[in-house]
Amino acid sequence: MPESFAETLTEDHRRCDGLLARVETIANGGDWDRIAVEALGLHNATERHFAFEEDVLFPALESSAPTAAGPTGVMRAEHRQIRQLLAELEQAVEARDADECLGVLETLHLVSQQHNTKEEAILYRMADQVLGPRAEELLDALKD
Repeated sequence: MPESFAETLTEDHRRCDGLLARVETIANGGDWDRIAVEALGLHNATERHFAFEEDVLFPALESSAPTAAGPTGVMRAEHRQIRQLLAELEQAVEARDADECLGVLETLHLVSQQHNTKEEAILYRMADQVLGPRAEELLDALKD
């Protein structure tokens, strides 16, 4: 069966969620080197996901369905918010501030869950309807 945007990108959300949960789990342990490595892994995975959406999926969707510009605009704005939270997390880890780190992680968790729910319920379904025949070709960019 051909790949779908909903299945593939939801799976990628779950992978990023798992990385976030791992950072949350170890954030209380005081092993700042490990926390830094895990936080960087979360940052890189999230950035990879966002880059696929912003550079591949959203432009393809907007060119095929101009009405997609509203939802993709909202998702881009939320990506900026999540990027800011990831930067705050990096600062908290560098400062070795456990309270700040945990606070940012809690906010990041909430914002990410709300964001993912919207993408999965609206945008990915739209992508499957509009871009379904191109799914395999477009999703190859996520594998690189």
